Amino acid sequence: MLSCRIVKLCTVLYIDILTKSERIMREMSGREVPRRESPWGLPDRDTRQPKAHRCNDRIEDVVQACFEGNPFKTVPGPFKLFWHCMQSKPGEEPTEPFYYLQLAPPTREVKLE
Repeated sequence: MLSCRIVKLCTVLYIDILTKSERIMREMSGREVPRRESPWGLPDRDTRQPKAHRCNDRIEDVVQACFEGNPFKTVPGPFKLFWHCMQSKPGEEPTEPFYYLQLAPPTREVKLE
């Protein structure tokens, strides 16, 4: 008898919460996300897009190495290449192949003068 009342109460509460959450979601979906504005205003044609860091693939290789067996044995090699990449200047990143990612190793572009 008591368990039946608890089930009914839980059902009523569940339906009430569900209908309120649906109403809130409908109200939120039509609202725009405000952009951050600086004191200088927004540029008229702001077409900038996020761009991946030049060493992004190297850190992905380190993260993948964390899940490939014993991290004490698998992480040092990829981390060394990541550290070398972070310390290098743009365009001088290491060209050694990745340890765990199935990507082609980065190449250096030769600038002809």
